[in-house]
Amino acid sequence: MTIAAPAANGQTGSAHSSSKPAAVTVPDSAPVFDVAAIHLHKPEPHEHNSIWSSPLDGHFRAVNISLMALVRWAFEMPETRILGGPGWMNSTNFDIEAKADSSVDEQMQALTPAAGGLKKRKMVQALLADRFKLVTHFETKELPIYALVAAKGGPKFGVIQSNGTTINSGTGHIEVQGSNSVALLAEELAKIVGRVVVDKTGVAGRYDLSLKWTPDDGAAPRQSSTERGAPAPDLSGPSIFTALQEQLGLKLMPQKGPVQVLVIDHIEMPSEN
Repeated sequence: MTIAAPAANGQTGSAHSSSKPAAVTVPDSAPVFDVAAIHLHKPEPHEHNSIWSSPLDGHFRAVNISLMALVRWAFEMPETRILGGPGWMNSTNFDIEAKADSSVDEQMQALTPAAGGLKKRKMVQALLADRFKLVTHFETKELPIYALVAAKGGPKFGVIQSNGTTINSGTGHIEVQGSNSVALLAEELAKIVGRVVVDKTGVAGRYDLSLKWTPDDGAAPRQSSTERGAPAPDLSGPSIFTALQEQLGLKLMPQKGPVQVLVIDHIEMPSEN
């Protein structure tokens, strides 16, 4: 089956940059999917956007997913830091089913979940390069960022002694705990506010940090596949900026700084299955 669709906004399937492009880099040792079926999604009432991907096997499935969402997932890059690309990357959705050889399952099961997840993302990057002819490169640009600093009165959290790392985030809430909890919080905040967040609190150590707020148009997180269809959050609560000061004694200060961005040099509608 050949998939073909006109580019939105009259754009072509390519984006160009003055910088020299570099193809998606995938280590030679990284496994690839043996088979991958890619189809244009057929809209249905009350449907969701979902990605299923375990770090323990070589199977990847996505339903009703835009190419922008796939690139964002594969490179772990927020959309605000992905530049270039045609309009149909956001407006055209796909269903994807990809499987690797059973030997890849054995490789993945021997890895930690973090290493397995990274390997799976590299496999999806290779799939994008092969079937969508994706070519990208990274640049560093001076962009608006946030500095995470202590608010007046100082941080409002105490040291805990438990081990391990916990990150739990979703619509209107973040919970983190780890060996450097504030840095972990900064990473999660960046996903919510759409800018790089640099930890400048000077606070290191293990803390149990919990933040709850009311999402708004200016700082609303993308829902995960497990959250879609959940009840709308209470709109009477504080914004993320107010909640950060009131609940944790921290604040986000707007600044400018160097930010790594992913530039899309070329991309096409997918090849035949």
